[in-house]
Amino acid sequence: MAKIKLSMPNLGDARMRKQKNTMTYTYRLDDTYKNEGHGKTYYIYTYGCQGNEADSEVISGILEDLGYTLAISGEDSDLVILNTCAIRENAENRIWGVLGNLKGIKAKRPNMLIGICGCMPQEENATNKLITSYPFVDLIFGTHNIYDLPKLLHEAYSKESKVIEVISTEGDIYEGAPKHRALNHKAWVNIMFGCDEFCTYCIVPYTRGKERSRAKDDIINEVKELVKKGYKEVTLLGQNVNAYGKDLGLDYTFGDLLYDLDKTGIARIRFTTSHPKDLDLKTIYAMRDCKSVMPQLHLPVQSGDDHILKKMNRKYTHQEYLDKIAILKKEIPNISLTTDIIVGFPNETEEEFNNTLKLVDEVKFEGAFTFIYSKREGTPAARMEDSVSLEEKHRRLDKLNELVDKYYLEGNKRFEGKIVHVLVDGISKNNKDNLCGYSENLKLVHFPSKDMSLIGQIVPVKIIEGKTWFALGELVSE
Repeated sequence: MAKIKLSMPNLGDARMRKQKNTMTYTYRLDDTYKNEGHGKTYYIYTYGCQGNEADSEVISGILEDLGYTLAISGEDSDLVILNTCAIRENAENRIWGVLGNLKGIKAKRPNMLIGICGCMPQEENATNKLITSYPFVDLIFGTHNIYDLPKLLHEAYSKESKVIEVISTEGDIYEGAPKHRALNHKAWVNIMFGCDEFCTYCIVPYTRGKERSRAKDDIINEVKELVKKGYKEVTLLGQNVNAYGKDLGLDYTFGDLLYDLDKTGIARIRFTTSHPKDLDLKTIYAMRDCKSVMPQLHLPVQSGDDHILKKMNRKYTHQEYLDKIAILKKEIPNISLTTDIIVGFPNETEEEFNNTLKLVDEVKFEGAFTFIYSKREGTPAARMEDSVSLEEKHRRLDKLNELVDKYYLEGNKRFEGKIVHVLVDGISKNNKDNLCGYSENLKLVHFPSKDMSLIGQIVPVKIIEGKTWFALGELVSE
Protein backbone atom coordinates (compact mmCIF):
# COMPACT_ATOMS: atom_id res chain seq x y z
CA MET A 1 0.00 0.00 0.00
CA ALA A 2 1.37 3.39 -0.96
CA LYS A 3 2.01 5.96 1.72
CA ILE A 4 0.84 9.55 1.46
CA LYS A 5 2.05 12.04 4.03
CA LEU A 6 -0.54 14.78 3.97
CA SER A 7 0.57 16.45 7.18
CA MET A 8 2.73 15.42 10.14
CA PRO A 9 2.65 16.71 13.75
CA ASN A 10 5.28 19.12 15.00
CA LEU A 11 5.67 19.86 18.70
CA GLY A 12 7.46 23.12 17.91
CA ASP A 13 4.41 24.38 16.05
CA ALA A 14 2.12 23.02 18.77
CA ARG A 15 3.87 25.16 21.41
CA MET A 16 3.12 28.39 19.57
CA ARG A 17 0.57 30.85 20.94
CA LYS A 18 0.28 33.68 18.45
CA GLN A 19 -2.72 35.36 20.09
CA LYS A 20 -4.64 35.28 16.83
CA ASN A 21 -8.42 35.34 17.00
CA THR A 22 -10.06 31.95 17.09
CA MET A 23 -12.16 31.27 14.01
CA THR A 24 -15.59 29.66 14.39
CA TYR A 25 -16.93 27.58 11.52
CA THR A 26 -20.21 25.83 10.86
CA TYR A 27 -19.87 22.16 9.99
CA ARG A 28 -21.46 21.07 6.70
CA LEU A 29 -21.22 17.74 4.94
CA ASP A 30 -20.05 18.23 1.37
CA ASP A 31 -22.34 16.62 -1.20
CA THR A 32 -19.29 14.76 -2.56
CA TYR A 33 -19.22 12.51 0.48
CA LYS A 34 -22.91 11.87 1.10
CA ASN A 35 -23.85 8.19 1.39
CA GLU A 36 -20.17 7.14 1.30
CA GLY A 37 -20.82 4.93 4.30
CA HIS A 38 -23.97 3.33 2.93
CA GLY A 39 -23.88 -0.40 3.63
CA LYS A 40 -20.82 -0.09 5.89
CA THR A 41 -20.51 -0.42 9.66
CA TYR A 42 -18.25 1.35 12.13
CA TYR A 43 -16.97 0.91 15.67
CA ILE A 44 -15.03 3.36 17.88
CA TYR A 45 -12.70 2.45 20.73
CA THR A 46 -12.46 5.45 23.07
CA TYR A 47 -9.68 5.95 25.61
CA GLY A 48 -8.88 8.74 28.03
CA CYS A 49 -10.78 11.74 29.30
CA GLN A 50 -14.34 12.98 28.92
CA GLY A 51 -13.13 15.23 26.12
CA ASN A 52 -12.28 12.15 24.09
CA GLU A 53 -15.70 10.68 24.86
CA ALA A 54 -17.30 13.87 23.57
CA ASP A 55 -15.10 13.76 20.46
CA SER A 56 -16.19 10.16 19.82
CA GLU A 57 -19.82 11.27 19.91
CA VAL A 58 -19.02 13.79 17.17
CA ILE A 59 -17.12 11.20 15.14
CA SER A 60 -20.08 8.82 15.48
CA GLY A 61 -22.44 11.58 14.37
CA ILE A 62 -20.35 12.36 11.30
CA LEU A 63 -20.07 8.68 10.36
CA GLU A 64 -23.83 8.15 10.65
CA ASP A 65 -24.33 11.32 8.59
CA LEU A 66 -22.24 9.53 5.94
CA GLY A 67 -24.51 6.50 6.13
CA TYR A 68 -22.49 4.20 8.39
CA THR A 69 -24.28 2.13 11.03
CA LEU A 70 -22.86 1.15 14.40
CA ALA A 71 -21.47 -2.38 14.64
CA ILE A 72 -21.76 -4.63 17.68
CA SER A 73 -17.99 -4.90 17.99
CA GLY A 74 -14.78 -3.81 16.34
CA GLU A 75 -14.11 -7.31 15.04
CA ASP A 76 -17.31 -7.22 12.98
CA SER A 77 -17.08 -3.69 11.57
CA ASP A 78 -15.92 -2.32 8.22
CA LEU A 79 -14.34 0.74 9.84
CA VAL A 80 -12.55 0.74 13.20
CA ILE A 81 -11.37 3.98 14.79
CA LEU A 82 -9.25 4.22 17.93
CA ASN A 83 -9.70 7.57 19.68
CA THR A 84 -6.57 7.73 21.80
CA CYS A 85 -5.13 9.32 24.94
CA ALA A 86 -1.54 10.48 25.47
CA ILE A 87 -1.65 11.72 29.06
CA ARG A 88 0.36 8.77 30.43
CA GLU A 89 2.57 6.01 29.05
CA ASN A 90 0.16 3.31 30.24
CA ALA A 91 -2.60 4.83 28.11
CA GLU A 92 -0.42 4.57 25.02
CA ASN A 93 0.65 1.02 25.80
CA ARG A 94 -2.99 -0.05 25.79
CA ILE A 95 -3.34 1.31 22.25
CA TRP A 96 -0.33 -0.65 20.99
CA GLY A 97 -1.91 -3.79 22.43
CA VAL A 98 -5.26 -3.20 20.75
CA LEU A 99 -3.55 -2.50 17.44
CA GLY A 100 -1.70 -5.79 17.76
CA ASN A 101 -5.02 -7.61 18.08
CA LEU A 102 -6.51 -5.72 15.14
CA LYS A 103 -3.57 -6.73 12.95
CA GLY A 104 -4.67 -10.36 13.08
CA ILE A 105 -8.29 -9.46 12.38
CA LYS A 106 -7.36 -7.33 9.40
CA ALA A 107 -5.22 -10.15 8.01
CA LYS A 108 -8.42 -12.17 7.76
CA ARG A 109 -10.54 -9.20 6.65
CA PRO A 110 -8.26 -7.05 4.44
CA ASN A 111 -11.09 -4.69 3.45
CA MET A 112 -11.43 -3.49 7.03
CA LEU A 113 -10.28 0.13 7.36
CA ILE A 114 -8.40 0.99 10.57
CA GLY A 115 -8.07 4.60 11.73
CA ILE A 116 -6.41 6.16 14.75
CA CYS A 117 -7.08 9.66 16.07
CA GLY A 118 -7.02 11.71 19.27
CA CYS A 119 -4.04 12.92 21.25
CA MET A 120 -1.51 10.20 20.40
CA PRO A 121 -1.18 11.14 16.71
CA GLN A 122 -0.43 14.73 17.80
CA GLU A 123 2.87 13.44 19.23
CA GLU A 124 5.69 13.16 16.72
CA ASN A 125 7.14 9.98 18.24
CA ALA A 126 3.78 8.23 18.37
CA THR A 127 2.92 9.02 14.75
CA ASN A 128 6.36 7.92 13.56
CA LYS A 129 5.90 4.63 15.44
CA LEU A 130 2.46 4.17 13.88
CA ILE A 131 3.94 4.62 10.42
CA THR A 132 6.93 2.33 10.88
CA SER A 133 5.58 -0.39 13.19
CA TYR A 134 1.89 -0.54 12.28
CA PRO A 135 1.74 -0.26 8.47
CA PHE A 136 -1.73 -1.85 8.42
CA VAL A 137 -3.23 1.33 9.93
CA ASP A 138 -4.94 3.11 7.04
CA LEU A 139 -5.86 6.48 8.49
CA ILE A 140 -4.15 8.74 11.04
CA PHE A 141 -5.63 12.08 12.07
CA GLY A 142 -5.46 14.33 15.12
CA THR A 143 -7.59 16.38 17.47
CA HIS A 144 -7.82 19.40 15.17
CA ASN A 145 -9.18 17.77 12.01
CA ILE A 146 -12.04 15.56 13.18
CA TYR A 147 -14.32 17.63 10.97
CA ASP A 148 -12.28 16.64 7.89
CA LEU A 149 -13.17 12.99 8.48
CA PRO A 150 -15.48 12.67 5.42
CA LYS A 151 -12.68 13.86 3.14
CA LEU A 152 -10.05 11.70 4.83
CA LEU A 153 -12.20 8.58 4.57
CA HIS A 154 -12.94 9.32 0.92
CA GLU A 155 -9.21 9.51 0.20
CA ALA A 156 -8.46 6.36 2.20
CA TYR A 157 -11.06 4.37 0.28
CA SER A 158 -10.74 5.83 -3.21
CA LYS A 159 -6.94 5.93 -3.36
CA GLU A 160 -6.49 2.78 -1.31
CA SER A 161 -3.58 4.58 0.31
CA LYS A 162 -2.46 5.37 3.83
CA VAL A 163 -3.78 8.81 4.75
CA ILE A 164 -1.93 10.82 7.40
CA GLU A 165 -3.21 14.24 8.34
CA VAL A 166 -2.25 15.63 11.73
CA ILE A 167 -2.31 19.38 12.15
CA SER A 168 -0.24 21.14 14.84
CA THR A 169 -2.14 24.37 15.34
CA GLU A 170 -3.63 26.62 17.98
CA GLY A 171 -7.03 25.40 16.90
CA ASP A 172 -10.43 26.73 15.87
CA ILE A 173 -14.04 25.94 16.79
CA TYR A 174 -16.65 24.09 14.75
CA GLU A 175 -20.34 24.38 15.54
CA GLY A 176 -23.23 22.34 14.21
CA ALA A 177 -21.57 18.95 13.79
CA PRO A 178 -23.92 15.99 14.32
CA LYS A 179 -23.51 14.00 17.53
CA HIS A 180 -24.47 10.44 18.34
CA ARG A 181 -24.77 10.76 22.11
CA ALA A 182 -23.97 7.67 24.12
CA LEU A 183 -26.82 8.22 26.59
CA ASN A 184 -30.34 9.63 26.48
CA HIS A 185 -30.43 11.24 29.92
CA LYS A 186 -27.05 12.91 30.43
CA ALA A 187 -24.70 14.60 28.00
CA TRP A 188 -21.24 16.05 27.55
CA VAL A 189 -21.21 19.72 26.52
CA ASN A 190 -17.91 21.30 25.50
CA ILE A 191 -17.67 24.90 26.62
CA MET A 192 -14.05 25.38 25.55
CA PHE A 193 -11.13 23.56 24.00
CA GLY A 194 -7.37 23.48 24.51
CA CYS A 195 -5.13 24.55 27.36
CA ASP A 196 -2.65 27.38 27.99
CA GLU A 197 -1.44 26.30 31.44
CA PHE A 198 1.66 24.37 30.27
CA CYS A 199 2.12 22.29 33.41
CA THR A 200 5.61 20.90 32.97
CA TYR A 201 4.49 17.24 33.03
CA CYS A 202 1.55 17.56 30.66
CA ILE A 203 1.34 17.01 26.90
CA VAL A 204 -2.23 18.33 26.53
CA PRO A 205 -1.38 21.95 25.57
CA TYR A 206 0.58 20.50 22.64
CA THR A 207 -2.07 17.99 21.56
CA ARG A 208 -5.19 20.13 22.07
CA GLY A 209 -4.07 23.65 21.15
CA LYS A 210 -4.73 26.95 22.87
CA GLU A 211 -7.60 27.78 25.19
CA ARG A 212 -10.57 28.80 23.08
CA SER A 213 -14.09 29.34 24.39
CA ARG A 214 -17.33 28.67 22.58
CA ALA A 215 -19.77 31.56 22.38
CA LYS A 216 -22.09 31.54 25.38
CA ASP A 217 -25.22 31.57 23.22
CA ASP A 218 -24.10 28.41 21.41
CA ILE A 219 -23.58 26.65 24.75
CA ILE A 220 -26.87 27.85 26.21
CA ASN A 221 -28.80 26.86 23.09
CA GLU A 222 -27.22 23.39 23.10
CA VAL A 223 -28.32 22.86 26.71
CA LYS A 224 -31.82 24.16 25.95
CA GLU A 225 -32.12 21.62 23.13
CA LEU A 226 -31.01 18.87 25.48
CA VAL A 227 -33.69 19.90 27.96
CA LYS A 228 -36.31 19.68 25.20
CA LYS A 229 -35.13 16.15 24.43
CA GLY A 230 -35.56 15.09 28.05
CA TYR A 231 -31.96 15.16 29.24
CA LYS A 232 -31.54 15.48 33.00
CA GLU A 233 -27.84 16.25 33.35
CA VAL A 234 -25.05 17.96 31.46
CA THR A 235 -21.35 17.91 32.23
CA LEU A 236 -19.55 21.01 30.97
CA LEU A 237 -16.14 20.13 29.55
CA GLY A 238 -12.86 21.96 29.18
CA GLN A 239 -9.24 21.38 30.11
CA ASN A 240 -9.64 24.36 32.46
CA VAL A 241 -13.30 25.37 32.66
CA ASN A 242 -12.45 28.12 35.16
CA ALA A 243 -10.65 29.96 32.36
CA TYR A 244 -13.83 30.07 30.25
CA GLY A 245 -14.31 33.41 28.50
CA LYS A 246 -10.86 34.86 29.15
CA ASP A 247 -9.88 34.49 25.50
CA LEU A 248 -13.05 36.24 24.31
CA GLY A 249 -12.11 39.55 25.92
CA LEU A 250 -15.58 39.91 27.45
CA ASP A 251 -16.67 40.59 31.01
CA TYR A 252 -18.34 37.19 31.13
CA THR A 253 -16.84 34.36 33.14
CA PHE A 254 -17.51 30.73 33.94
CA GLY A 255 -19.57 31.80 36.94
CA ASP A 256 -21.79 33.90 34.67
CA LEU A 257 -22.26 30.91 32.38
CA LEU A 258 -23.35 28.73 35.32
CA TYR A 259 -25.95 31.30 36.37
CA ASP A 260 -27.32 31.44 32.80
CA LEU A 261 -27.38 27.67 32.35
CA ASP A 262 -29.25 27.32 35.63
CA LYS A 263 -32.15 29.14 33.94
CA THR A 264 -32.44 26.62 31.08
CA GLY A 265 -34.41 24.08 33.10
CA ILE A 266 -31.71 21.40 33.11
CA ALA A 267 -31.96 19.42 36.34
CA ARG A 268 -28.26 18.89 36.93
CA ILE A 269 -25.04 20.63 35.93
CA ARG A 270 -21.57 19.24 36.54
CA PHE A 271 -18.24 20.44 35.14
CA THR A 272 -14.67 19.28 34.71
CA THR A 273 -11.83 20.05 34.90
CA SER A 274 -11.16 23.00 37.20
CA HIS A 275 -7.77 24.61 37.75
CA PRO A 276 -7.29 25.87 41.33
CA LYS A 277 -5.59 29.10 40.31
CA ASP A 278 -8.61 30.20 38.25
CA LEU A 279 -11.35 29.13 40.65
CA ASP A 280 -12.95 32.46 41.57
CA LEU A 281 -15.64 33.66 43.96
CA LYS A 282 -18.26 34.07 41.25
CA THR A 283 -17.95 30.38 40.36
CA ILE A 284 -18.16 29.39 44.03
CA TYR A 285 -21.20 31.61 44.53
CA ALA A 286 -22.84 30.13 41.43
CA MET A 287 -22.29 26.65 42.88
CA ARG A 288 -23.93 27.89 46.07
CA ASP A 289 -26.83 29.73 44.45
CA CYS A 290 -27.78 27.62 41.42
CA LYS A 291 -30.09 24.74 42.22
CA SER A 292 -28.96 22.77 39.17
CA VAL A 293 -25.22 22.97 39.92
CA MET A 294 -24.33 19.87 41.90
CA PRO A 295 -22.45 20.09 45.25
CA GLN A 296 -19.38 18.28 43.99
CA LEU A 297 -16.10 19.60 42.64
CA HIS A 298 -13.09 17.88 41.12
CA LEU A 299 -10.17 20.22 41.83
CA PRO A 300 -6.80 18.69 40.83
CA VAL A 301 -4.05 19.61 43.27
CA GLN A 302 -1.32 17.27 41.85
CA SER A 303 0.99 17.84 44.85
CA GLY A 304 0.86 19.28 48.35
CA ASP A 305 4.42 20.60 48.31
CA ASP A 306 5.23 24.16 47.25
CA HIS A 307 8.57 23.28 45.65
CA ILE A 308 7.04 20.48 43.57
CA LEU A 309 4.08 22.68 42.64
CA LYS A 310 6.51 25.32 41.37
CA LYS A 311 8.43 22.71 39.34
CA MET A 312 5.09 21.57 37.93
CA ASN A 313 4.22 25.20 36.98
CA ARG A 314 0.90 24.96 38.81
CA LYS A 315 0.89 28.65 39.90
CA TYR A 316 -0.49 28.19 43.43
CA THR A 317 0.82 27.06 46.80
CA HIS A 318 -0.30 24.50 49.37
CA GLN A 319 -1.86 27.27 51.47
CA GLU A 320 -3.50 29.05 48.54
CA TYR A 321 -5.18 25.77 47.61
CA LEU A 322 -6.37 25.30 51.20
CA ASP A 323 -7.71 28.86 51.29
CA LYS A 324 -9.99 28.10 48.33
CA ILE A 325 -11.07 24.82 49.91
CA ALA A 326 -12.04 26.76 53.05
CA ILE A 327 -14.23 29.12 51.04
CA LEU A 328 -15.86 26.22 49.21
CA LYS A 329 -16.68 24.43 52.45
CA LYS A 330 -18.02 27.63 54.00
CA GLU A 331 -20.29 28.51 51.08
CA ILE A 332 -21.29 24.92 50.18
CA PRO A 333 -21.17 22.96 53.47
CA ASN A 334 -22.37 19.71 51.86
CA ILE A 335 -19.79 19.76 49.07
CA SER A 336 -17.84 16.65 48.07
CA LEU A 337 -14.30 17.31 46.89
CA THR A 338 -12.17 15.04 44.69
CA THR A 339 -8.77 15.59 43.11
CA ASP A 340 -5.82 14.35 41.02
CA ILE A 341 -2.44 13.64 42.62
CA ILE A 342 0.91 12.71 41.05
CA VAL A 343 3.56 10.94 43.12
CA GLY A 344 7.18 10.48 42.17
CA PHE A 345 7.60 13.73 40.25
CA PRO A 346 11.30 14.03 39.31
CA ASN A 347 13.47 14.19 42.45
CA GLU A 348 10.50 14.38 44.82
CA THR A 349 11.84 13.93 48.35
CA GLU A 350 10.19 12.04 51.20
CA GLU A 351 9.44 15.35 52.92
CA GLU A 352 7.80 16.71 49.78
CA PHE A 353 5.71 13.58 49.46
CA ASN A 354 4.69 13.89 53.11
CA ASN A 355 3.44 17.40 52.41
CA THR A 356 1.04 15.83 49.90
CA LEU A 357 -0.19 13.40 52.57
CA LYS A 358 -0.63 16.35 54.92
CA LEU A 359 -2.79 18.17 52.38
CA VAL A 360 -4.96 15.06 51.87
CA ASP A 361 -5.46 14.94 55.64
CA GLU A 362 -6.37 18.62 55.70
CA VAL A 363 -8.88 18.51 52.83
CA LYS A 364 -10.23 14.98 53.37
CA PHE A 365 -10.92 14.37 49.67
CA GLU A 366 -13.81 11.99 49.01
CA GLY A 367 -11.95 10.38 46.15
CA ALA A 368 -8.86 10.94 44.04
CA PHE A 369 -7.24 9.83 40.82
CA THR A 370 -3.68 9.02 41.84
CA PHE A 371 -0.79 8.36 39.50
CA ILE A 372 2.92 7.73 39.37
CA TYR A 373 4.55 10.46 37.28
CA SER A 374 4.71 9.45 33.63
CA LYS A 375 7.41 10.96 31.43
CA ARG A 376 6.02 12.60 28.29
CA GLU A 377 8.54 13.39 25.57
CA GLY A 378 8.43 17.04 24.56
CA THR A 379 7.44 18.36 27.99
CA PRO A 380 9.87 20.25 30.26
CA ALA A 381 9.61 17.64 33.03
CA ALA A 382 10.88 14.95 30.64
CA ARG A 383 14.29 16.67 30.72
CA MET A 384 14.49 16.80 34.53
CA GLU A 385 16.85 14.48 36.39
CA ASP A 386 15.08 11.95 38.60
CA SER A 387 16.70 10.17 41.54
CA VAL A 388 13.55 8.42 42.80
CA SER A 389 13.38 4.70 42.07
CA LEU A 390 10.28 3.11 40.57
CA GLU A 391 10.04 0.88 43.64
CA GLU A 392 9.93 3.94 45.89
CA LYS A 393 7.30 5.59 43.69
CA HIS A 394 5.09 2.52 44.01
CA ARG A 395 5.54 2.55 47.80
CA ARG A 396 4.44 6.16 47.93
CA LEU A 397 1.48 5.51 45.67
CA ASP A 398 0.33 2.66 47.92
CA LYS A 399 0.65 4.84 51.00
CA LEU A 400 -1.25 7.67 49.34
CA ASN A 401 -4.02 5.37 48.15
CA GLU A 402 -4.45 3.96 51.65
CA LEU A 403 -5.07 7.48 52.97
CA VAL A 404 -7.31 8.48 50.07
CA ASP A 405 -9.42 5.33 50.53
CA LYS A 406 -9.89 6.19 54.21
CA TYR A 407 -11.53 9.49 53.33
CA TYR A 408 -13.33 7.98 50.34
CA LEU A 409 -15.06 5.63 52.79
CA GLU A 410 -15.79 8.44 55.26
CA GLY A 411 -17.27 10.50 52.42
CA ASN A 412 -19.71 7.73 51.56
CA LYS A 413 -20.54 6.85 55.17
CA ARG A 414 -21.56 10.42 55.97
CA PHE A 415 -24.67 9.84 53.87
CA GLU A 416 -25.84 6.77 55.78
CA GLY A 417 -29.43 7.20 56.90
CA LYS A 418 -29.93 10.16 54.57
CA ILE A 419 -32.06 10.42 51.45
CA VAL A 420 -30.14 11.29 48.28
CA HIS A 421 -31.44 11.73 44.75
CA VAL A 422 -29.99 9.32 42.22
CA LEU A 423 -29.99 9.80 38.47
CA VAL A 424 -30.38 6.17 37.40
CA ASP A 425 -27.93 5.01 34.72
CA GLY A 426 -28.86 1.36 34.40
CA ILE A 427 -28.45 -2.16 35.78
CA SER A 428 -25.62 -2.74 38.26
CA LYS A 429 -22.76 -4.68 36.70
CA ASN A 430 -22.33 -6.90 39.75
CA ASN A 431 -25.99 -7.59 40.52
CA LYS A 432 -28.67 -7.80 37.84
CA ASP A 433 -31.33 -7.31 40.52
CA ASN A 434 -30.00 -3.82 41.31
CA LEU A 435 -30.08 -0.50 39.51
CA CYS A 436 -27.38 2.11 39.97
CA GLY A 437 -26.65 5.75 39.36
CA TYR A 438 -25.11 8.84 40.88
CA SER A 439 -26.32 11.12 43.64
CA GLU A 440 -26.01 14.91 43.78
CA ASN A 441 -22.55 14.50 45.35
CA LEU A 442 -21.46 12.08 42.60
CA LYS A 443 -21.73 9.05 44.87
CA LEU A 444 -22.28 5.79 43.02
CA VAL A 445 -25.39 4.25 44.57
CA HIS A 446 -26.75 0.71 44.06
CA PHE A 447 -30.31 -0.17 45.09
CA PRO A 448 -32.66 -3.14 44.59
CA SER A 449 -35.04 -2.66 41.67
CA LYS A 450 -35.88 -4.27 38.34
CA ASP A 451 -38.01 -1.35 37.15
CA MET A 452 -36.35 -0.39 33.85
CA SER A 453 -38.60 2.66 33.56
CA LEU A 454 -36.47 4.29 36.27
CA ILE A 455 -33.43 4.47 33.98
CA GLY A 456 -32.88 8.11 33.10
CA GLN A 457 -35.01 9.31 36.02
CA ILE A 458 -34.00 11.00 39.28
CA VAL A 459 -35.28 8.97 42.23
CA PRO A 460 -35.01 9.27 46.04
CA VAL A 461 -32.85 6.62 47.68
CA LYS A 462 -32.10 6.18 51.37
CA ILE A 463 -28.47 5.24 51.93
CA ILE A 464 -28.21 2.08 54.05
CA GLU A 465 -24.46 1.51 53.95
CA GLY A 466 -21.48 3.44 52.65
CA LYS A 467 -18.69 1.35 51.14
CA THR A 468 -15.31 2.65 49.97
CA TRP A 469 -16.20 3.17 46.31
CA PHE A 470 -19.99 3.07 46.35
CA ALA A 471 -23.05 3.09 48.60
CA LEU A 472 -25.98 0.73 49.05
CA GLY A 473 -29.48 2.08 49.41
CA GLU A 474 -33.19 1.48 49.00
CA LEU A 475 -35.88 3.30 47.06
CA VAL A 476 -38.13 5.52 49.15
CA SER A 477 -41.11 7.75 48.45
CA GLU A 478 -41.14 11.44 49.23
